[in-house]
Amino acid sequence: MTSIRKIIPLVSQESADASLSTCAGAEPFALMVLGDSMMPEFEEGEIIIIEPEGLTTEGSFVLAFHNEEYIFRQLLRREGDWYLHPLNTNYEDALISDLSVVKGVIIQKQRPGSRRTRKTYVAKRAH
Repeated sequence: MTSIRKIIPLVSQESADASLSTCAGAEPFALMVLGDSMMPEFEEGEIIIIEPEGLTTEGSFVLAFHNEEYIFRQLLRREGDWYLHPLNTNYEDALISDLSVVKGVIIQKQRPGSRRTRKTYVAKRAH
């Protein structure tokens, strides 16, 4: 039996915008977690897989374009408003006007070089 593995590109933050605007923008891509804003669930250096067409729901971990930069946060809803929520309490929530700032949903994380540390999150496509 032959095993086929799909390669998901690891892109830099600078090229994330270009990846999202190309014809293949609907394809999953990977980014490396930078900083500690999503600790303790996501550690710096871990690789996250982003599904651009993932179903955006409250509680999802998302990649969003906010204040002219891409940020990785948890999507929360309070009193009718949407927020980008960092898990690290040293950072503040960011109020967003609507869900159009969400550019993808995190569907998996993995520590580089270790398949055993893979964790999967909700992986559904929006209709």
